[in-house]
Amino acid sequence: MNAAPGTTLGILAGGRASRLGGRDKAWLQRAGVPLVLGLSRQLGPGVDAVLVSANGEPSRYRAHGLGMVPDRIAGIGPLGGLDALAAACTTPWLLTVPVDAAAIPDGLLPALRAAGAGGAWAEDDDGPQPLVALWRVDALRAGLGPALASGDHAVHALQSRLRMARVRFADARFGNLNTPGDLAAAGIDA
Repeated sequence: MNAAPGTTLGILAGGRASRLGGRDKAWLQRAGVPLVLGLSRQLGPGVDAVLVSANGEPSRYRAHGLGMVPDRIAGIGPLGGLDALAAACTTPWLLTVPVDAAAIPDGLLPALRAAGAGGAWAEDDDGPQPLVALWRVDALRAGLGPALASGDHAVHALQSRLRMARVRFADARFGNLNTPGDLAAAGIDA
C-alpha cells in the first residue's frame, strides 16, 4: 500500500533552462540516472501515479513509464506546469517537485501531509521552496482560474490565497540546478 494513497507525484520539468543553453534538465544525469527518473524512483513508491509537466518529446517519457503533460498555456512559467498537472491529475492530492531540485529529503511527503487538510509548501535553509508542495487538487483547480485571470503568476501568491501551510525542513537545502556551476557541484553529468 502506498504511504499516501490518493496522491500523484507531479515533476515540474517544463522550464526553458536558458542559463544552461536550453538543455533539457529532465534528462541530465547524476550517477548515470536522468534527473526525472531519479525523482520518480525516490518519490514514486509513496504515490499512486507519476506525471511530468514537460514540453518535450512525450515518447521519451513513455519509454520509462512516465506520463507527460505539456503546458496548456505557454509562457507563464511554473504556473503553466501546475495548470497542466492539475488538469491531468486523477487523485485528490498532487505532490509537486521541480526536476532541478538538487536534493529532496526523505520524509518529504509525510511531513507535508501532516501540515493539514489545506495542503502545504516547503521551506528549507535557503528559504521558501514553493514548487515543493502538496496541493489539494480541487482547491488548486479552483484557485488557478482567478490566478491566471489576474495575471499574477507567482506560485507563492497562489499558495497564500489557498491558505496552504508552510513546512520548515531544518538542515535541508533542496537547491536548484540552474547554472553549469550548480551542475558540477551536484555531480551532474553535463
